[in-house]
Amino acid sequence: MSTSKITYTGDLRTTSIHLKSGSEIITDAPTDNQGKGEAFSPTDLLATSLGNCMLTIVGIAAKNHSFNIDGTTAEITKVMAENPRRVSEIIVSLQFPTNNYTEKEKAIIERSAKTCPVAFSLHPDIKQEITFNY
Repeated sequence: MSTSKITYTGDLRTTSIHLKSGSEIITDAPTDNQGKGEAFSPTDLLATSLGNCMLTIVGIAAKNHSFNIDGTTAEITKVMAENPRRVSEIIVSLQFPTNNYTEKEKAIIERSAKTCPVAFSLHPDIKQEITFNY
């Protein structure tokens, strides 16, 4: 079964529908590539997916090891390169709301984040810079 259906709606915009849930995402071309930049660009979603995946996998690990990461945020910076135009680096800054994690919990957090499926799916030429702020 398909995961999503994408429609090009014109003017460098797409609408994606998640078929199982009906959730919708709109993308626009970025302003530096002839677009309006009124929504995530496809490369923004690529970079953002890394942070989403990290938080999800760390959340699973925290649940399995009986600690909490509720309120944790990830700030994403996407770095583009030219010739060919591509994402060259994704910088992820994870901000944890409390500073009371044990050394074991921090090791679980860091290992989980770095081994999420999106991190493994990105081409090795895309640098992943991850910072953990406890």
